[in-house]
Amino acid sequence: MYEISVRQHFDAAHYLRDYNGRCENLHGHRYEVAVSLSARGLDASGLAFDFTRLKRVLKERFLDVYDHVCLNDVAPYDRINPSAENIARTMFEGLSEHLADPESQASLHSVTVWESPDSWCTYTAD
Repeated sequence: MYEISVRQHFDAAHYLRDYNGRCENLHGHRYEVAVSLSARGLDASGLAFDFTRLKRVLKERFLDVYDHVCLNDVAPYDRINPSAENIARTMFEGLSEHLADPESQASLHSVTVWESPDSWCTYTAD
C-alpha cells in the first residue's frame, strides 16, 4: 500500500462562536494542511497519484479561497464554526468530489489541519 501526501499552508483569521474563551475573539493562524491518499498500486508511469494534480486541486478548491480572509465570512463557516475539525472535514468532503477518478487506484485517506505546531485535527474516511 502506498500513501501519497502533500503539505501546504494558508493564512487566515477566524473566531469561534459560543466558545466562552479567548478564541471567541478574532485571531489568526498560519494553517498547515496535509492531504494523504492511499493506493494499492501504481499507474503505467510508476505513480500512485500525481503530486502536481493533488497540489493544484487543494490550491484551487481551498487554499486560494481561504488565504488572507476571515473564515467566518466564507461558506460554510458563515454557518458553522471554522474550527480545525470543521475545516478538515470540509476539505475532505470537497477533495473527495474533485479527486474521484475511476481510472486511479488512489483514494483520499485523510486531511490534517494544524492551527499551530502543537494543535491539529485529522479527518479520515469512515
